[in-house]
Order: sequence, then structure tokens, then C-alpha cells
Amino acid sequence: MQLDANKESICINQLVGQKSDILEVEGDVIVNDIKPDILNTISVNGNVCIYKKEIGDGKVKLDGAVNVDIIYLADDETGSVRSLNTSVDFTKSIDFDECRSGMDLDEMLSIKNIECKVINSRKLNVRAFLDLNVKIYSNDNIEIINDVNSIEGVQVLNNSLEINSLIGSGSTRAFAKDTISIDNVDNLAEILKSDISIINKDVKTSYNKILAKADLQLKIMYLTEDNRIRTVTSVIPVMGFVDMPNVSDTNICNTKCKLKNVVLRPNSVEEHSINAEIEVEINCYVYEPKRINVIQDLYSPTSNVQFGKRNITALVNTGSINEICNIQEQLSVPEIQNNQIYDVCVRPSIQKENIGNKQVTFEGEIELEFLFEATTSSGLASKIMKVPFNYSINNDNINEFTTLDTNVEVKENNFVVLNDGAVEAKIELQFGLMISKNEKINVIDNIEVEDKKECNGYSMVIYFVKPKDTLWEIAKKFDSTIEEIAKVNEIEDPNKIMPGQQLFIPRYCNRKTA
Repeated sequence: MQLDANKESICINQLVGQKSDILEVEGDVIVNDIKPDILNTISVNGNVCIYKKEIGDGKVKLDGAVNVDIIYLADDETGSVRSLNTSVDFTKSIDFDECRSGMDLDEMLSIKNIECKVINSRKLNVRAFLDLNVKIYSNDNIEIINDVNSIEGVQVLNNSLEINSLIGSGSTRAFAKDTISIDNVDNLAEILKSDISIINKDVKTSYNKILAKADLQLKIMYLTEDNRIRTVTSVIPVMGFVDMPNVSDTNICNTKCKLKNVVLRPNSVEEHSINAEIEVEINCYVYEPKRINVIQDLYSPTSNVQFGKRNITALVNTGSINEICNIQEQLSVPEIQNNQIYDVCVRPSIQKENIGNKQVTFEGEIELEFLFEATTSSGLASKIMKVPFNYSINNDNINEFTTLDTNVEVKENNFVVLNDGAVEAKIELQFGLMISKNEKINVIDNIEVEDKKECNGYSMVIYFVKPKDTLWEIAKKFDSTIEEIAKVNEIEDPNKIMPGQQLFIPRYCNRKTA
């Protein structure tokens, strides 16, 4: 006879697989007819945007573009500095055995390195190497038996857990538009390069909605018509709503913002300004912390009880950490001497992550590309340097079983040329960590009660505890109960029994033997 039991429904969002790789994107760039010929390149920078992603059985497909800013020395009479602002489209298919159609994909792509080779005066070859981290999640609605009270004398082994039940997920696209003013004495000739980062991310809940906010931090280097190199900075707020039924302010929100498209161009209507149009994708997962009672095992001393077992993996102990790592270095850059620094491109990367008990340590490096005033005819030169860093975060929820989703970004940076020709670098790195643990849980289902056990009556046996024995296992083996064994043997703590300890086991049902 199948038994009706009390059940609780939860939605399990679990990580089924992840993969890290280096993707190579390559393409040729043709110089626009209105631009002068290329003599050689000075600097190459960019960002990567994914505008389409597909999940199939055993495969992930990404469509995107690497937006590239190339500063070059023109092959003209004055040897002027010019730029190319272009993009290299790509489509990449990634084999992923664990993924299935309908699962969720979380992809992180960043530029590790860009190379640019001059093929001829009107053609360049661009090769970008991208750091890829892909995670695949499944969302499964599961019913867990949490109470059984209709079996005679039933003994239940419970496990109380706090898990995060997925309420829902959603995404939206937010558009930021702004007019960035430059100095009134500057007549803009062209944009040389831009650096864009998403900072000050925040999330709030309202009635059936998630409000996600962030700031887009822009630094634009431009060329004036009289061949001066200037920079301008701006912060553009961006905001988006994600519809989410049944959300409340007690829920846990995991929100990520990603650049999808960037358009920067001189303002054709208003002088001394730049039009910025930036598209940001906002992805949001919302969890409800739940304490659930999970039945690990059960039996009846007087009835035959049969049931099935299965393992599930639940997300537990999700939280977030945000910390600032301050790095201060004096760098020897003799090429700069006492000249002006126009811009420094700061690219942090984590190369190693060591997770221990209550601590995680990151080892990485910061690549610095200096663009500075030079004594050459072009008036611009570049220099790349690398600064290693080591940073530790302490938190009681971190252990060897913890899964970390880490994001590191540059919050602030400042570079000052000292009198001795050295450069003092001050950099603030913001570490954002989402902490979770995928815990395997044994649950039971399909409980059936068969006929009562045949008994010869009440009896007692003597048992000597073996290593790794538990009182639950002993009681189940001899059709007794933990309470009766503890009472007879005057055991104060049922969780503490010792190997070799002698126990008197009262038996409710002494099974007949043939």
C-alpha cells in the first residue's frame, strides 16, 4: 500500500557544469577611405559584447563582437596620430556535454590580449584572445517528503537544512544615453579610444519587480583638430526593471550587468560634445531562503516499510561579499621621463584562486598600458607593464566545498609622474563574490507499507558497538528505537557512542526464522 505523506515543493537551481577556455577571434580590418594610410600601430584596446546566445543538447553557441580601438601613426607628411574604431564579429560553438536545451547559461567574457598586425597601408589583421567562463544551470521543481505520521510506530531520521529555493529568473535590457561635453576650446577631430566599466551596482525589490541600478564609468581619449590629445571622463547612470512575481525584500537577488553594445560618436548637432549610447543586459536570479525538514531514512519496528531513495543537489548558504583591495606601487618607466601621461588602460585578471577554511586567496596581475607624451614626431607612445597582486578575503561561509562566482573590477586609479621619473600608481580593485555551496541531499520517495512483521514477542539482545556505528543504524537493524536503547543503557547523548561499548537492545519484534 502506497502511503500518502506530507510534501514540500522547492525549486532547485543547481550548477550542472562549468568550463573555462581561451577563445581566439580574428579578422581583417580595412581602413576607411577618409582615413590616412597606416605606418604602424601605437595602441590596441577594446571590449567584448555578446548579443546572442543559444543552448542546445551538448553545445553552447555564442554570437558577439570584439569592439576595437586602434591608435596608429599615419603615413602622411606630418606623421599624425589617428584612430580606427571598428569591430570584429564572431560566432563560437562550445562543446558542453552536461548542457541541455532549456537550461540557463551564464557566460563571462573578457579580453585577455589583443594583437594587431599591419598587412599593408590599408589593411590590418586583428587577433583577440578572450578569457571565457561558462556556467550551466538547471531549474528543477522537486517535492520533498517532510513528514510521515500514519505508520504505526514509525521511526524517522530527519535532517534540517536551510536551502535557497529559486523564485524566478529574468532579464531585461537597459539603454543609457548621454551627451558628454568636452572643453570649449577643443574642436573634436576624432575619438581615439574609450574605456567603459560598470560600477556601483545595486539592486532593490518592489512589488513584483526587481530594480537594478549601476553607473557606467567612461573615459574617452580624443584628438582635436589642431592635433592635441585630450581626455574626458563621465559617469552615466543606468537602470532597468525585471518583472518577478512574488518577490519580496527578504529574498536573495543575484544580479549581473553586461555590456551589449557601445556607440560613441561626435555630436553632429551640438559642438564640443560626444554622443554616448550604451546598451546593458541585466540578468537576475531571485531565491527564497527556506528551512526544510528532509527525511533521510525511516522504518517501523512492527511493519515492513519500503521506499525509494534519490540524491538531489541543492544550493545552500548563498551570500555576497564586496571588498576593496588597495594597490600602491612605484613603477620605473624611464620612457615617460617627465612627460605627460594621457591615459592608462588598467586590465586586472585573476590567475589562481585558492579556497581554504574561512579564506580565499587570489593571485593575479594587472596589465597597465601607458599612453604618454613622446619626443617623437607623432607625440604619442605606449608602454605595457604588469603588476602582480595577491589578496585574501576572510569569511566564515568559505570552505573547500564553496563555489565562488568572482568579479574583479577597477573602481579607482591614479598615476602620478614623480620627480625622479618614476610613476606612482594607486589602484582600487573591487572584488565582488557570490558565495554558494552545492550540497548533495539524500531524500526518500514512494513510501509503501506492507504487512506487519511476524513476531515471536518482546526480547532483548546484547550488542557491542563497532567503529562508525550510529545509534540509528543499530536501532533499525534490531527493530528497536533510539529512545528505548538510550533509556535502557542510560545514554545521555544518543549521538555519542563509542566502539566496543556494550548495549542492551530491546526488540519490539523478534523475527521468526525458518
